[in-house]
Amino acid sequence: MSIEIRLGDVVRLRKPHPCGGYEWDVVRLGADIGLHCTTCRRRVLLTRREFEKRVKTFVRRGDPASGAAPHANLPPPAA
Repeated sequence: MSIEIRLGDVVRLRKPHPCGGYEWDVVRLGADIGLHCTTCRRRVLLTRREFEKRVKTFVRRGDPASGAAPHANLPPPAA
């Protein structure tokens, strides 16, 4: 079962980052999940499977519309 992930989510992972931070901002969605440490701003990529194993809780949820495809609301191109 897949977890609903949105851009802008702040998540708490099970183990701390070496800088001591537990919380991460979600900055990329796809096959890999891009995260920024909120303490030191280090960026990491985790596979979706690894992310789902490591996430403990959502500290803050991002905007629901931001998780959509970037061109989902655009009209079709003119012919």
